Amino acid sequence: MSQSDYSLVLPAFTIGAHAYDAVGRITKHFGKNVVIIGGKTALSKARTSLLAACQDAGLTVTDILWYGGDANYENVDTLLANPAVAKADLVFGVGGGRAIDTCKVVADKADKVFFSFPTVASNCAPSTAIAVMYNADKSFAGYYYLNQPPVHTFINMDIIADSPYTLFWAGIGDAMSKECESELASRAAEKFHTVLLGRAIAKICSEPLLDYGEKALGDFKAKKVTYELQQVVLDIIISTGLVSNCTTAPDQSYYYNSSVAHLFYNSSTVLPQVVEGHLHGEIVSFGVLVLLTYDKQFELRDKIAAFYKQTGYPTKLSDLDIRPDEIDAVIDKAPSLTEWTCVPQPLTKSDFKRAILDTDAFGKSL
Repeated sequence: MSQSDYSLVLPAFTIGAHAYDAVGRITKHFGKNVVIIGGKTALSKARTSLLAACQDAGLTVTDILWYGGDANYENVDTLLANPAVAKADLVFGVGGGRAIDTCKVVADKADKVFFSFPTVASNCAPSTAIAVMYNADKSFAGYYYLNQPPVHTFINMDIIADSPYTLFWAGIGDAMSKECESELASRAAEKFHTVLLGRAIAKICSEPLLDYGEKALGDFKAKKVTYELQQVVLDIIISTGLVSNCTTAPDQSYYYNSSVAHLFYNSSTVLPQVVEGHLHGEIVSFGVLVLLTYDKQFELRDKIAAFYKQTGYPTKLSDLDIRPDEIDAVIDKAPSLTEWTCVPQPLTKSDFKRAILDTDAFGKSL
C-alpha cells in the first residue's frame, strides 16, 4: 500500500434501545431489497423489531436465512447460491462474530452493501474490515480481508442485554487484548498517520474494561442497561473495531491488529477440547497474560490478572483444559500463523513456549 494513496473507511454506529429506528435514515441511499442473515437465536430475538424497522424504511425483505452455524467457506458458498442473496441490494448480518463474519464475506463476494446488527457483545466483528474464518473441523483457517467495514452497525442495547452472559464475559476477554496487541505488533513499525491513529485509539481500550468491567458484568446478569454496561459494550464492539480498521491494511501490506494473545488462541485451536469447550474471548484473555509475560510487562499483567481472578477468567492452562504435554502441538502450529511475525523482534518456538509455561506458573501462584 502506498502511504500517499489509500483509503481508510472507519466504522459508524447507532447505539441504544431504539437503535433500529435509524435503519431507514442510514440505508435509504443504498437500495430497497434486503436479505437478513444470522444465527437462529439471534434472528429469533431481533426479528420482530428488525422487520418493523424494514417496513418503516420501505425495505423489501427477500428472505431471512440461517448463516449455517460457523464462519467457513462452505456456508459462504451455500448462501451465495441462494436466490434471495442475488435479489438483495443490502445484506443485514445479525448475531455474533461468526455469523457477522460469514455475512461480511457473503456480501463482499456478492458485491452487496453490508450492515451489521450484533445481538451479543462478544467481539469487534460488527465493525471491522476483516473476517475470521474457520475450517469445517472448526480449526482456524485464516483471515479474509475487506476494503471497508460494515457501512453501519446498529447496536440494540436491549437485545444485547438479553444475550448469554458467557458471550459478554468472553467479549471483555477478547477486547482486553486490543491495546497490548496492537502496541506490541506496531512497536517497530513506521508510525505513519493511520497506524498512529490506531495506536492512539488502542490506548483507551483496556481502561474502561478494568474500571467498569466488574460492574458491567453484574448489571448484565441483572439485565440492567446501565452507563457502565454501555461503556463496555462500546469498548468491545466499536473501540476495538476502530483500532482494527486502522491497523489492518486491506491489501495486507501491514497487519498490526493482533499479536501474541491471538497467536495463542489461533494455535490452540489444534486442540479439540479447547475450541469445543471454551469461548474465543476466554482463550484470548489467557493469551493476554502470555503476551504480557513475553513482553515483561509484569505490572500490567498483575493488574489484569487481579481483575481476572475477580471475574472468572482463566489464569492457568488447566483452566482451558490444556495439559502440559499438549503445549508442543500448540507451539508447532504457531509459526504458520499471521501473528507469529507481529512482534518487534523475531519470535522463536522456545520464546513462545517459555512465555506460556511462565504464565501458567504465575497463574498457579495466584
